[in-house]
Amino acid sequence: MDVLLALDIGGTKIAAGLVTREGTVIDRGRIAVRSNQSDENLFNDVAQLVDAMLTKARGQHGAQPVALGVGCAGPMTENAELVSPLNIPCWRNFPLVPRLRTLTGLPVFADGDAKALALGEGWKGAAKGHDNFLAMVVSTGVGGGIVLNGRLLDGAAGNAGHIGHVIVEPSGRRCVCGARGCLEAETSGPAIEAITGRPPTQPTYEIIQRTGRLVGRGIASVCNLLDLPLAVVGGSVALGFGAPFFQAAQNSLDELCRLEFSTGARIVPARLGDDGALVGAAAFALRGMNRMARI
Repeated sequence: MDVLLALDIGGTKIAAGLVTREGTVIDRGRIAVRSNQSDENLFNDVAQLVDAMLTKARGQHGAQPVALGVGCAGPMTENAELVSPLNIPCWRNFPLVPRLRTLTGLPVFADGDAKALALGEGWKGAAKGHDNFLAMVVSTGVGGGIVLNGRLLDGAAGNAGHIGHVIVEPSGRRCVCGARGCLEAETSGPAIEAITGRPPTQPTYEIIQRTGRLVGRGIASVCNLLDLPLAVVGGSVALGFGAPFFQAAQNSLDELCRLEFSTGARIVPARLGDDGALVGAAAFALRGMNRMARI
């Protein structure tokens, strides 16, 4: 049996999985990202996680990994040849994909982590059957991926979908990107802790309402701009805040999407949980292998 190795690289954790060609995750593992790590120490942790998954694939599952798909926080250059995740300060222009190719000997196909979520939720999750939608993560960072007319948007440098840097509070908090009032600077886990003095796992009702309202504000701008009827939202903050967050976000969307084509746009929870980005990373690998086969 052939399998795809998938990596989901975020600001606080890195997950790996073994995914079938049908999009089923058959094994998974994860490590924490430590804030004081050097670039090489972090990559060594990634290498150990990858090696462990390769061993499981061949030993426990009798499977042969044929490609590696990676979803990584950005910004990045094309195919994540160089990555500079805003929430992983030790990686600046880090040659992620070349290092992974050398490590595994596999073809490696990579893109943004929230773009991976978009592919995963479109393939197996809450956006299945939809050709136009936004998928986004509200977690350590805030990122997004946009599917328009059935195609994942890339943009000039491959970084399309960075909804976390839509301005929702003019003159608001300073963002790690350097601007003020970005959605990420107001609603990410670290932002909530800085604003409230409490971890996002211990929110007040007021902060849940505020976070949902601002996320809905950012989504409304994208729905009005791109004629999108659906937003799928995942990540530990959004899913952890639960129904009150999603109701506040929907109320904000209803208030701000008043054009004939955007009225009725919906916000729904991501269905695949932590597996969504892994399934999407596997989709990167499948897409890349198909393109290679056509050359």
